[in-house]
Amino acid sequence: MNNPFQLIAAAFEQDFRVNFRIERLDGSVSLTLSDDTGIKVKRLISKQQLHDQARLARLIDSIRLGIAIDEGHGVTALLASGGNPLNRLSIAN
Repeated sequence: MNNPFQLIAAAFEQDFRVNFRIERLDGSVSLTLSDDTGIKVKRLISKQQLHDQARLARLIDSIRLGIAIDEGHGVTALLASGGNPLNRLSIAN
């Protein structure tokens, strides 16, 4: 699966509705993750992030980390959960 939109959707579709919208002529798109209670995440994704596997993986990890923190899981708990949390969260593995 090399399509960045499919990768992002696959990372979050179990828990959220995933919507993309073209934002700018430079190739940037907005990502919105929502559930029954409303919008949980809204993020602008650059063309560079969409077309670079490492940047895309970091973006997904960053969003997951933000969601975990918002849900009350402290960063310390995530780090203590064993190993490098980026390896645990990343789509690149």
